[in-house]
Amino acid sequence: MALQDELTKIKTDALTQIAAAADLNALNDIRVQVLGKKGSLTGVLRGMKDLTPEERPKVGSFANTVRDALTEAIEKRHAALSAQALQAKLAQETIDVTLPGRPVHRGTMHVLDQVMEDVESLFMGMGYQVVDGPEVETEHYNFEMLNVPKDHPARDMQDTFYITPDVLLRSQTSPVQARTLEKHDFSQGPLKMISPGRVYRRDTDDATHSHQFHQIEGLVIDKHITMGDLKGTLEVLARHVFGPDRKIRLRPSYFPFTEPSVEVDVSWGSKTGSDDVTSKDNGWVEVLGAGMVHPNVLKSAGVDADVYGGFAFGLGPDRFAMLKYDIEDIRNFYLNDQRFLTQFQQEGE
Repeated sequence: MALQDELTKIKTDALTQIAAAADLNALNDIRVQVLGKKGSLTGVLRGMKDLTPEERPKVGSFANTVRDALTEAIEKRHAALSAQALQAKLAQETIDVTLPGRPVHRGTMHVLDQVMEDVESLFMGMGYQVVDGPEVETEHYNFEMLNVPKDHPARDMQDTFYITPDVLLRSQTSPVQARTLEKHDFSQGPLKMISPGRVYRRDTDDATHSHQFHQIEGLVIDKHITMGDLKGTLEVLARHVFGPDRKIRLRPSYFPFTEPSVEVDVSWGSKTGSDDVTSKDNGWVEVLGAGMVHPNVLKSAGVDADVYGGFAFGLGPDRFAMLKYDIEDIRNFYLNDQRFLTQFQQEGE
């Protein structure tokens, strides 16, 4: 039969081509040329319409045998070529495990986080709890609970970011103290806490000012707390952060939530006897504000001001870091300049 002869020739030629295929692309071309809709095998089978009824089953069966044989040959060659391609790729990507490893640069904790963590560790060691609070705050807690009612002149001391007439970005972390004081159960003991976090004030960014900065505020409420307790606490803080030889001095000041209120200076350099405006050149530098908690703040939180009293203080970790490491521009903390940040690599990092 002529068709069987053609099928036999197609099979023989195709098997030779399949065995000689150099890669998967060549093999796929052979498959399309032979078994595709327009392939040679399909073209031969179209001639079956001219066969007699007796010849068609025999040719059809033989055609299926040829198709199966070619399909099997293509699959085997495909598996072999795939394995070769994988081996070639692995050979190109071989890793020489004897080469020395490349050092991986490890980051370090940000200098501000280092200062804040150091201060937190100090106060936790003295029995204080560290309390966090919302950065989006209400006027009630940011001002009114702190003895700063609406239209109070002290509100002019802080230029605040308002979201709505009653909601704002907190301008201090004192609202956390107000919230904690309001909930504290003094039958369980005194309240000793610090509240670290970000605060926001409308300010022009320059070398010493930023619209966003950090605060750590402390609060102690108990019976028989005195200004001496406050001074002793701040002396421990100053010596821990700036060195064991530092001294502090308290100057009268005004804050609406404390009475009396003080500015706290730390000794710097050798001219510690000067009474001039605080600066490093004069031997003193201002580091924080503090005072005895105003009775109105206690009353606002539902605490009996005739029984309980206490002190509060607020410090800026940004300023502490600038003083401790002699940093002249506060913007260095936020620019993510690796040349600056890597100077504060901690031991073991």
